[in-house]
Amino acid sequence: MVVVGGGTAGLAAAAELRRRDVGRVLVLEREEEAGGIPRHCAHPPFGVREYGRLMTGPSYARLNVARALASGAEIRTGVTAVALKPDGLIALATPHGLAEVRGRRVLLCLGAREMPRSARLIGGSRPRGVINTGALQSAVNLKHIKPFEAPLILGTELVSLSAILTCRHAGIRPVAMIEPAAKPIARWPLTLFPRIAGVPLYLGASLHAIEGESRVRRAVVRLADGHVRYFDCDGILLTGGFTPESAVLRLSNLAIDPGTGGPVTDSFGRCSDASYFAAGNLLRPVETSGWCWREGKRMAALIAEELASGLPDTARMVTVTSANPVRYAVPQRVLAGDSAGTALQLRVSRHCTGTLSASQGGHVLVSRRGDFRPERRILLQLPPGLAASTPIEIALS
Repeated sequence: MVVVGGGTAGLAAAAELRRRDVGRVLVLEREEEAGGIPRHCAHPPFGVREYGRLMTGPSYARLNVARALASGAEIRTGVTAVALKPDGLIALATPHGLAEVRGRRVLLCLGAREMPRSARLIGGSRPRGVINTGALQSAVNLKHIKPFEAPLILGTELVSLSAILTCRHAGIRPVAMIEPAAKPIARWPLTLFPRIAGVPLYLGASLHAIEGESRVRRAVVRLADGHVRYFDCDGILLTGGFTPESAVLRLSNLAIDPGTGGPVTDSFGRCSDASYFAAGNLLRPVETSGWCWREGKRMAALIAEELASGLPDTARMVTVTSANPVRYAVPQRVLAGDSAGTALQLRVSRHCTGTLSASQGGHVLVSRRGDFRPERRILLQLPPGLAASTPIEIALS
């Protein structure tokens, strides 16, 4: 059994697979140290639901690694999957050259990354000092350097609040935080944190351009009222805007979902090639470490069940489709028949109010009324007994 990715989901899955006695479990991690994104987050809260204690990110990552190793899983670091071939064959780049490994089943836990400046269509010059949260946390917590002194922060997701904590820890004083939407992305009362930390928050504000030659000197921001404001700063911190680390998938035979950017999966986490399963933030950008930990364990249980006695045939799956403003639904294929229903995880592309419903053949299966915002988890629990061959449609009314 091969797990590609040694972050939270991959390590939790590896430990659970060994606990369920599936045989050899090999974890492949491209970084020099396993543990994933929590390694960079030198602050709580991590581990409360998983381990019953409040931990910093590095402590949480070390415990996940220790649990996986104690279970008997093997972890190889500095190893990158460069090609996913049919039937679980993986081409690798290792410190010793190219290699291949084949797994009876392969669990993909490649995670997600923040979008760079180029993908955000931000104008202006190209000075140094424009980085994302991962680069900030790596610089501060792993390399012990300050990439800037007074940055402007773009975004109000949970990771944006984590960025403020990292700045405070390093003695960095952000000049402001801006959010293009009319309301913050993170939930209240977390949205009070920027002001508590002394960082002015501007909603409905967009980064128009970056000025500076060798170094960021000023940010040009268009405010909600249409006026332009200039912020003197020495850096731009781009937070959020996650996308799955799916580059290697795009050269494989695995189907990609255009909404998530990750692999198409069914109710049991299987990809379009049933040798491959997926878990964690490769499935959808982006969830908390705790969610990914639980998802990794759940996927390990399903893989163990599949190896022992088999899972329902993929021919019994029906397709899930969605229409704007519903950005995506995960999984994209669900089991028809009398088995227990599946919880669909949704995201919307913009702030909207109304009723989200899942329908099949014109019949409403489940609906939920609410105030929905981008990057917030939305769950719809489908009932059992779905009709075969009839797509499920997700819509907002």
